[in-house]
Amino acid sequence: GHRRKNWKVRKFVLREDPAYLHYYDPAGGEEPLGAIHLRGCVVTAVEDMPDSKKYDVDNILFEIITANEIHYYLQAASPAERTEWIKAIQAVARTGK
Repeated sequence: GHRRKNWKVRKFVLREDPAYLHYYDPAGGEEPLGAIHLRGCVVTAVEDMPDSKKYDVDNILFEIITANEIHYYLQAASPAERTEWIKAIQAVARTGK
């Protein structure tokens, strides 16, 4: 999202076996648009991101860096939801297959 002029809303489904975060178009569709492989990834909260607008950084951004060093920036709906996503993804990255 940070490389584009606008953010896109996506529906995310976290899976443990295999350890993936699949994303879908929220308007519907059974097939995922893509997936982020989580095994061995690092996920952290992003407090400040250069080149972002103020509404993008109200303590709701987080970053996933995959094992092959692909960076994904995601925006949660609230600070509490961001914390939940980070904890869940960290758990799957450690224990998922």
